[in-house]
Amino acid sequence: MNLPNAITVARIAATPLIALLPFVPSSGARLLAFAIFLAAAITDYYDGMLARTRGLITDLGKQLDPIADKALLVATLVPMFMLMGAGVSGGLFRPSAWNDAHTALRFPFVTPVGLVTLPWWILVVVLGRELFMTVFRQAAARRGVVIAAIGSAKWKTTFQLIWVGAAFFWFFAATLAGHRNWTSGAWTVWAHFNGIVGSLAMVGAVVLTLYSLVLYMQRYGGVLFGSAGRAGAG
Repeated sequence: MNLPNAITVARIAATPLIALLPFVPSSGARLLAFAIFLAAAITDYYDGMLARTRGLITDLGKQLDPIADKALLVATLVPMFMLMGAGVSGGLFRPSAWNDAHTALRFPFVTPVGLVTLPWWILVVVLGRELFMTVFRQAAARRGVVIAAIGSAKWKTTFQLIWVGAAFFWFFAATLAGHRNWTSGAWTVWAHFNGIVGSLAMVGAVVLTLYSLVLYMQRYGGVLFGSAGRAGAG
């Protein structure tokens, strides 16, 4: 096993920690979850670049990398859905919300206009699209068609990473704020900034998830009807 593949395996092994640590009601555990997620996101780029520049692309790596990507997505979105409190109603931020959120295990993004949660339909859209594209790529490969990543899909991944990063850091920061009773001043300004960034990244990720899916269907939809060939990168 070469170095890029070993890094990919390490990312897969780390996903259970990323998924479980946010549920520990400790700012230290949640900070560790954010740090591991950040390391996984960085090494995802690094191992691919390393494999390409050093000629270390292998069949094993081609199989492991998508598994690592999908595992990381599930390991982050599921705790986000549960911890951001899909049932929290919108409303302007109240100082008591820190303690309420901490005890109820609810950490919605806080913005100047209200609380932003992670509704179930966004979870379905994002995960459903990934599942569909995984099956679609496999079906296309059996017909000799290589479906390369397109630009909008790469931007979708970037927005997803920003969204998840903002949420995971928020779990840590809000927990720490609850313990130290931070409710105003610079803390509120930062909380609103983080909430705006996370919310906009979530919207961007969802829009690009659907948009890239439409483009994939326009370019490669014929595969479903029996046409074959080899597509180039797009």
